[in-house]
Amino acid sequence: MIAQYPPTVKECAQAVSALFDGVFHDLESWRDVIALLGPKTRPAELEELVETLVIPSLTLSNPILLGAGFIAAPEFVRGRSVHFCWWLGPLESNPLLGMTSVPTRLDLQARMYTEYLPDVRQFEWYSIPEATQQRHVTGPYVDHLCTCDYLFTVTIPVRVAGQMIGVVGSDVSVRRLETSVLPLLLAANQPLALVNALSRVVISTEPTVQVGQLAPLFETALACDGLPFRILVGPGLRPRI
Repeated sequence: MIAQYPPTVKECAQAVSALFDGVFHDLESWRDVIALLGPKTRPAELEELVETLVIPSLTLSNPILLGAGFIAAPEFVRGRSVHFCWWLGPLESNPLLGMTSVPTRLDLQARMYTEYLPDVRQFEWYSIPEATQQRHVTGPYVDHLCTCDYLFTVTIPVRVAGQMIGVVGSDVSVRRLETSVLPLLLAANQPLALVNALSRVVISTEPTVQVGQLAPLFETALACDGLPFRILVGPGLRPRI
């Protein structure tokens, strides 16, 4: 039997899918421009192009993105095993950068992150798009590299002449996602929770179910189309014993 979901539950799933569809649409447009670059593109030219692409999305009113950019495949940029063309949007507060009112470029050399990033292929947000050649959502997780915030990293591969030259991506703030989705979750007459593919809780209206914990037993679940997320529906949404 096919489960019947209240309209509010369907609206929650549709809202999450629509939000990430918008993020992926931007990434695909950036990918198509970056893929036009030749193999001898100078680092400065690459950085200028990526900055032009991502800054408009980072400076929107109440942007959903915390950061965005392009991470080059090892040795794509001559003489560099790690090359991030990555910008952070304005930050309300940050233990590393403090408050910022304009986008800032992530400077690995100045911040001494080279040792932390010996090979980008070790990270899920790079390795899975590389292996599958498909778009991917990593997280949520706490980003210790730059924002120290709870976020998703959304990435898609960039290919030139059949070879992957890197990934284009963006960081989606869980707090800002919650601002968009939580009112819809609260409109339901039963507890709801948004969980990721590993059943970790992202957002919950059940006070005893905390963000980040393994989702408890639930009665039914509605998938968010095209995403590794589900909406869990009570009354079975209670902590595991």
